[in-house]
Amino acid sequence: MNDTAILELSCTALAGAIRDRQLSAVKAMETVLARAQTVQPKLNAFLRIDTDLALDAARLADKDLARGHLRGPLHGVPMAHKDMYYRKGLASSYGGKIGPTRPAPATATALARLDVAGAIQFGVLNMAEFAFGPTGHNYHYGHCRNAWNPDYITGGSSSGSGTAVAARATYAALGSDTGGSIRLPATFCGTSGIKPTYARVSRAGAMPLSFSMDTVGPLARTVEDCALILATIAGPDARDPTSDPRPVPDYLSAMARPVAGLTIGRPRQYFYDACDPEIAALMDASLESFRSIGAKVVDVDLPDLEAWNAACAMIISAEAAALHGNWLRTRAQDYSAQVRARLEQGLAIPATAYLDSLRLRGVALEEFCRSVFSKVDVLHAPVVAFQTPTIAQTDVGGGPKLSALMAQVTRLTRPANYLGVPVLSLQAGFTRAGLPVGMQLLGRPFDEATLFALGNAYQSTSDFHRLAPTL
Repeated sequence: MNDTAILELSCTALAGAIRDRQLSAVKAMETVLARAQTVQPKLNAFLRIDTDLALDAARLADKDLARGHLRGPLHGVPMAHKDMYYRKGLASSYGGKIGPTRPAPATATALARLDVAGAIQFGVLNMAEFAFGPTGHNYHYGHCRNAWNPDYITGGSSSGSGTAVAARATYAALGSDTGGSIRLPATFCGTSGIKPTYARVSRAGAMPLSFSMDTVGPLARTVEDCALILATIAGPDARDPTSDPRPVPDYLSAMARPVAGLTIGRPRQYFYDACDPEIAALMDASLESFRSIGAKVVDVDLPDLEAWNAACAMIISAEAAALHGNWLRTRAQDYSAQVRARLEQGLAIPATAYLDSLRLRGVALEEFCRSVFSKVDVLHAPVVAFQTPTIAQTDVGGGPKLSALMAQVTRLTRPANYLGVPVLSLQAGFTRAGLPVGMQLLGRPFDEATLFALGNAYQSTSDFHRLAPTL
């Protein structure tokens, strides 16, 4: 198998090739390390690549397999992750100038579960400063660049995760989604990504931004890979008392369920307001693909999402400002102007407004489930309503255009964070400019299985997820 063929494998296929001795873990690691080094000057996706440690770990994985010990379903699969997950003995940057100066005392639960499953981390990925930026800009470590065209944004805050997966420089990557930070890089970079139900995955050892909204999930080549990784990292954790105690379904088996007869809702309100015609056409084409595999598509009315979007933004701002309060008082000059301006906005939010926004979440979820999920199994929508902008067009720093830009980029993603529902993002095609466009499927709480079944069935009819950028 040549290097190009190795890089085109999904996590699932690579794990199978290593397990069946068609490919060694060392060869897979050498190939992806070479790719990462090649694309790094063009994309600025990595903050650190641990070549020697990764190769040592791959050699050990091959030795284990030779002795008949298969660690798990991801044995030998190379991965790099957003630099906000603690690894014992190392310090994370959080994408900022201010960060921990002492090595982490314990490994993040999500990383530890990937370790147990056999995955091998070989580096850490660039990200928006403190995960507080939806475009992918980073004024300390340099902006990430889109693998399809380096002049364009990657989306954020999981910017390095999105572009590295798209560029075949890692087989998968952990991201995080507080207001859209998995789905935005997935759509702008052309990958798959899952924002799980709130509390489905432990956040122990993950940098917090907004404890009421933060979710942990992967970006990967395929829906199948997302299902495999989520099955690995999900589930209750004694280290995170907010993690949900219910057992994790067999997502891979659930993907094989028939999708004929499932009902997909197309929203009449909100998601298509001022939508770019090319994006709207790609959404319609993707719905036709779902019809071709037996799903039923119906129009559905939505509650007032504008209010929920605003409430989500208020909660994130207030909680982020509270978390950063000490550094804002003592090291304000060490933030970028953009992140400092956003944090300072959070300081001005009245406690009553913040508490009202939290109090109404349960009411909002009940209303959404009653008005939407009583009629359809999933809601289908674009991730963004505008074509991918350039890095220069969105380089507003902390200036007067900041608030409007942040609101525009996250307008279609934030409501799902407020509701806490799971959302799958996957490719819907390309614009005439050659840039990918993503759709999102919103599901009932803890029903990631249905999203995976529909997403996997869609990808069986489409080649979009198999296309790779030329770098």
